[in-house]
Amino acid sequence: MGIVINQSFKNTITTYLGFGLGAINTLFLYTEFMSDQYYGLVAYILSTANIMMPLMAFGVHNTMIKYYSTFKTKNSLNSFMTLMLFLPLALTIPIGIIGYLSYDSIASWLSQKNGIVEDYLWYILITAFAMAYFEVFFAWVKVQMKTVFGNFMKEVFHRVGVMILLFALYFEWIAVEQFLIGLVGVYILRMIAMLVNAFYIRLPVFRFNKIDRLSSILKYSSLIIIAGSIATMILDIDKFMLNNYIEIEKIAYYSVATFIATVIAVPQRAMHQIMMPLTAKFINDNNREELNDLYERSSLTLYIISGFIFLLIVLNINELYNIIPEEFSGGIVVVFLISIAKLYDNLLGNNNAILFNSDYYRMVLVFGVILAICAIILNVILIPLYGINGSALATLIAVVVYNTIKVVFVKMKFDMLPFTTQTLKISGLLILCVLTFYFWEFPFNAYINILLKSLLVGVVYGLLVYKLNVSEDISEMFNKYLKLKK
Repeated sequence: MGIVINQSFKNTITTYLGFGLGAINTLFLYTEFMSDQYYGLVAYILSTANIMMPLMAFGVHNTMIKYYSTFKTKNSLNSFMTLMLFLPLALTIPIGIIGYLSYDSIASWLSQKNGIVEDYLWYILITAFAMAYFEVFFAWVKVQMKTVFGNFMKEVFHRVGVMILLFALYFEWIAVEQFLIGLVGVYILRMIAMLVNAFYIRLPVFRFNKIDRLSSILKYSSLIIIAGSIATMILDIDKFMLNNYIEIEKIAYYSVATFIATVIAVPQRAMHQIMMPLTAKFINDNNREELNDLYERSSLTLYIISGFIFLLIVLNINELYNIIPEEFSGGIVVVFLISIAKLYDNLLGNNNAILFNSDYYRMVLVFGVILAICAIILNVILIPLYGINGSALATLIAVVVYNTIKVVFVKMKFDMLPFTTQTLKISGLLILCVLTFYFWEFPFNAYINILLKSLLVGVVYGLLVYKLNVSEDISEMFNKYLKLKK
């Protein structure tokens, strides 16, 4: 776990910096500098591009990680990496052609409820392409066990770019149309920067020789496209479908709520960057002992850290909504529901990495297809009944069922569970903190209340986690960085 903890710690800091900038953009700048209608449009463009991204990448960002360590000679490895660079074009070019020829039909279908969407479909396609190749170049450095710069680009760069664009919009240096063009440009620049970093770390040597197990590689990539698309779809299908049922302004309200809850996912996103190649190596080497240890420890570490973030969000949510525009306050229930879903995601540790890098990745596809269908049906039923709250409930149900199936499947095939008795201790601690502090309010303004309650909860939670010694890795970090033991 040494390399995992080391790079995960750096990635966590970077990711939180990114989310801090994202919080400023999402909660304050977007809500003040841009109309709700255009804010909803931005959320729709980015969510739809994110749904398309796995398809445009042709699953290469997962395939590269799974198979990289299986090639033992330079020529075979160079041939494999050459394939990985060009394979996404097999789908991006046809998709672009279809988009060009069928633009009017697609635009008409997507803009039935909100006509503003019609003129911005190319923005979605170009952004999806930039996102896809960014992930390809990021995977290029992940297999070299170099994730810190890539994580910075993934979490911080585009948010800084968006912040600059928002201030430019506020000072009327640019119009909203130019902002949207600039938004797409930020993602293109991010992709180019990642390309330069990837080729600096490992310069490509183009080889077009025959590749061993080519059929297996292409089959894996093809299936992982669908599996990756489904995983992304479950997270972003809500915003995509909301466009067909409610005014686009309410997508902005929903986006603010989901962003708040998504902060819980930061530790998982940070640790995932290094867990994927490490898990692939353990599986390729058939090292079950190390794999099981990584499974349990990653789950516990993520649960402890994400549990603390969960507490900060849930216990401060009422005060937080007092400091942003009143019309966004309807998203409190969304925050609670999505927060629970994100906490469960963290509890699974490197479960996804195990499934995607094992011979059972096909089953992820089967499970995912079933759950994607369920998520769509649930959204169709619940959005008309409960609006944005219904969409959040649909997401929660889909995530809980999907994650539970994956845990059971790994148990059946690998005889491993991420949960231990320490997991129960943390669960009890989280419940105790919620019951103790939810109704605890200080007689000050919202900013001071959030600060004081966060400090109080942080001290109590951190002290109890350390005293109970529920995680060797967390206790070691306390000792190292807080100098609790000499």
